[in-house]
Amino acid sequence: MDFDWSTPFPEGVISFLDTDLYKLTMQCAVLKYYPDVPVTYAFTNRTPEKKLSRKAYAWLCDQIYKLGNISLSDDELRYLQTHCKYLTPSYLDFLKEFRLSPREQLKPTFHPIGEDTGSEDDLGDVCIDISGKWVDTILYEIPLLALTSEAYFKFMDTDWNYDGQEDTAYAKGIQLLEAGCIFSEFGARRRRDYHTQALVFRGLVKASKDGEKRGLPGRLSGTSNVHLAMRFNLAPIGTVAHEWFMGIAAITNDYENANEEALRRWVGCFGEGVLGVALTDTFGTPAFLKAFAKPINFLPDTPNLQSTASPRTYADVFTGVRQDSGDPAEFVKLMRDFYNKHGIKDRKNIVFSDSLNIEKCIEYKQVSDEHGFQPTFGVGTFLTNDFTQLTTGKKSVPLNIVIKLSSAAGNPAIKISDNAGKNTGDKAKVTEVKKQLGYIEKDWEGGDETKRWGTSDDVTKA
Repeated sequence: MDFDWSTPFPEGVISFLDTDLYKLTMQCAVLKYYPDVPVTYAFTNRTPEKKLSRKAYAWLCDQIYKLGNISLSDDELRYLQTHCKYLTPSYLDFLKEFRLSPREQLKPTFHPIGEDTGSEDDLGDVCIDISGKWVDTILYEIPLLALTSEAYFKFMDTDWNYDGQEDTAYAKGIQLLEAGCIFSEFGARRRRDYHTQALVFRGLVKASKDGEKRGLPGRLSGTSNVHLAMRFNLAPIGTVAHEWFMGIAAITNDYENANEEALRRWVGCFGEGVLGVALTDTFGTPAFLKAFAKPINFLPDTPNLQSTASPRTYADVFTGVRQDSGDPAEFVKLMRDFYNKHGIKDRKNIVFSDSLNIEKCIEYKQVSDEHGFQPTFGVGTFLTNDFTQLTTGKKSVPLNIVIKLSSAAGNPAIKISDNAGKNTGDKAKVTEVKKQLGYIEKDWEGGDETKRWGTSDDVTKA
């Protein structure tokens, strides 16, 4: 498919595919197992000093309501059928007819700071309440985060332009390729806008082609953004998010068995080794590993089911794990000990995805190589929201914003993670589940969520 690169992509979000792959894979699984479960989501700004003006909020609301106009095109359907064969025919039939209903399912509100003058220049906090059936609301997360970030940098921090974005991404890509890193672009949720993400990915693709010609040891594996992957005729990258585990735990209210149930139904939907990177930290990695070591109790309609005679565990059939919180070096050692203890000798993958930059990728690659893993890296905000203010030379700091499931089937949904800064949900429930699972808090110097991508005092080096 040909696209015009001479002008920026239209503002906002205009396609269901302008999202991370794992939203589609999870929607597919939710449709199969939990099609009628009601849920709510909560929006959190981890950089609360960054406010929107009333004018920015009005633009954001306009873009939010436009999400109701989106439908899957024939070209997009054919792309999913060709490149995402794990998405079931019943799900693709559902997606063809699917529509978001933001006026019924979303409630954005603006909360002025100080005196409310009614002026479009008033500053305030934004709240976005989301409610509806899980299968109907699951696709909101990425568009809402991307639109909120776009609103901030369209109206609040405007001292920037697109100049050099493609070249900067190219240089970063070459550095990663020279270091032997296998990496993907993973920056939709906190990007400056879609045009930035497209420029960045084009720079990475150019770096990949030049790196291949030069025989560099690294590799660009793709992008998690399905629409960008379609533009470049690539398969998108991704598996599952915390939401899947959080939702199942809330529905069952059985936190001791929630990890196992989530893994079992994931395999039940897609089959062994398909979308086979497991996310470990929704309720702390130690609790997850207890489930990961258990033999699989296969669901009867599991696709491509092999013989169930041998006692294969989830750790056997999943191709690897994703590290998204806590100390990455300690995580690598923990996983090495786990696989050794259970006699698993295959070279498993570890996908790193927590606030990465070049230096972290190289560091984590070294420790992973030393412990016999195949590391890959999902690099996000460092690529798609790395800007300098034109007049000051200081860093134009991204927003750290998240949307997480807050309830399912009427029960609170929580995330504990491997560092406290990423905990979300009802505090009483978090405390209860920590006690139930024997969760132990650990300090990590890299766990400050308010300074993940620097501060406005940082000056870019020439």
